[in-house]
Amino acid sequence: MTAAATAHLALDGSGIDGSWFTSVTDLARDTKWLNTPMEVWTNVGLGVFAVLMVIGWWRARRRDARAMTLALAAPVAVLTAFAAAEVVKKLVAEVRPCRSLPHAYFVDSCPAPSDYAFPSGHATVAAASVAALFLLDRRLAAVATGFAVLEGFSRVYVGAHYPHDVLGSAVLALPVAYLVSLALGRWAAPLIGSLSQGALRPLLTAGPAVTPATAPQAAPAAGDPR
Repeated sequence: MTAAATAHLALDGSGIDGSWFTSVTDLARDTKWLNTPMEVWTNVGLGVFAVLMVIGWWRARRRDARAMTLALAAPVAVLTAFAAAEVVKKLVAEVRPCRSLPHAYFVDSCPAPSDYAFPSGHATVAAASVAALFLLDRRLAAVATGFAVLEGFSRVYVGAHYPHDVLGSAVLALPVAYLVSLALGRWAAPLIGSLSQGALRPLLTAGPAVTPATAPQAAPAAGDPR
């Protein structure tokens, strides 16, 4: 099947919120001074979420095993949400706005016809990062939320996605990432606690190793000669 035929058979999402999309891209046309910064941010900005997760891991080293487990679970939760979004993307097969609304203003280049629009992969990563960090560190999650909103807006601004692509990403990513992090935080905490006393201790905890000499001693029973 040719690329043109594939695009013809795919879903046209312009009837959902195409007018909102063109309102944002018209703004992009009127703010060309902002085009390059937004185009750079929409891709490079994903690195901010990785930095926030690294900060969460660093802080978790001074907390307990469950906090460290949640820190390590965060990227796993994000990747799981992204994988789920890719499956949905293939099933829905919504063509990109640049093919449905070719006369709109676009900052970003038009991808291949097989690169579908719903949901947005970038917005999925951003929303999933918020959910994963929420269980670990509410302050970091609040910072991530602000960047996630900017990331979602940038995807529409550069013309890569419709608003509903971004909203759909959040609806999918938030519960998936939250549940994956929650499950790993409960199930893997004993394992992380054990590993934190071995060779991986510097990566998993900033506290001293628990040895027989430093472990708390039980109080002697009544009549015990000790």
